[in-house]
Amino acid sequence: MKQTITKGKFFDGKVVSTKMKDTVVVEVMHITHHPLYRKAMKRTNNLFAHCTDPKIVDGMQVRIKEVRPISKKKRYIVVNEKA
Repeated sequence: MKQTITKGKFFDGKVVSTKMKDTVVVEVMHITHHPLYRKAMKRTNNLFAHCTDPKIVDGMQVRIKEVRPISKKKRYIVVNEKA
């Protein structure tokens, strides 16, 4: 039996920018609660992901995976696009 080891976290997000070569900016939203009032708050992060697929355009839903550092800001790769 062969086991596959998958390290790194997966995130789902929306592509915000495709203006750079081989890089897309993905907006990832998560919900957290206020420490005192316990109200749910939406928070977003812009993550830089490596992508060579020319079919990826702004507004698409994609899944990204955490990998080793590719450049100064890129720490993710685009795994697949979500419909």
